[in-house]
Amino acid sequence: MMDKTAKGGVFLYRYYLYHKPFGCVTARRDDRYPTVMDAFAGLNNPDLSPVGRLDRETEGLLLVTDDGMFNRRMTRPEYGKEKTYTFTVMGDLTEEKRALLEAGVLLNGEDIPTAPARITVTGKSTLGAVLPHLHPEVREKSAHNPPERTVTFGTIVITEGRNRQIRRMMKAVRCLVLQLKRVKMGEYALPEDLSAGEWVEIFPQPEGNR
Repeated sequence: MMDKTAKGGVFLYRYYLYHKPFGCVTARRDDRYPTVMDAFAGLNNPDLSPVGRLDRETEGLLLVTDDGMFNRRMTRPEYGKEKTYTFTVMGDLTEEKRALLEAGVLLNGEDIPTAPARITVTGKSTLGAVLPHLHPEVREKSAHNPPERTVTFGTIVITEGRNRQIRRMMKAVRCLVLQLKRVKMGEYALPEDLSAGEWVEIFPQPEGNR
């Protein structure tokens, strides 16, 4: 690991793309669960921080860096960085519900509706068919529901990062998230060959060269 040192007046920051697994929390330390930063402990870089957050049950792309300006550019709403997720929800995500979510919905406990989103429904099934493929923790929580319940698959693109936003958006239209995975953030996509728990170093271009 190269320390963040000055070379020609420019600091050498480090950037990593991590495939966050189900069950770990986006934090430096936690008393109950493993954290995403546990995967980077061997780098001996105390300045590394996650870029934004993914909740414990959400998998997928998480950027990690010691560059505070990069972190802000990727997460603050005024930069409008798109975040793409694949989802599996229990419930029939009808065209009417999809339109409501795309226009913006008012989340419980908030005064401002969500920003416009883009949603694509890619398929439908039943809970009975999907249940065996869910994470054991989710499977246990969902097993009491009727097996004929409709399950909807799709992708959603948002530009905000409110707490558990997609889960709360789906709840607002009476759908329950069973599986959620971030596959893209800004110009960075999750490599198909990067397994959960693994990371790779990336080398972003300077903002003016993009």
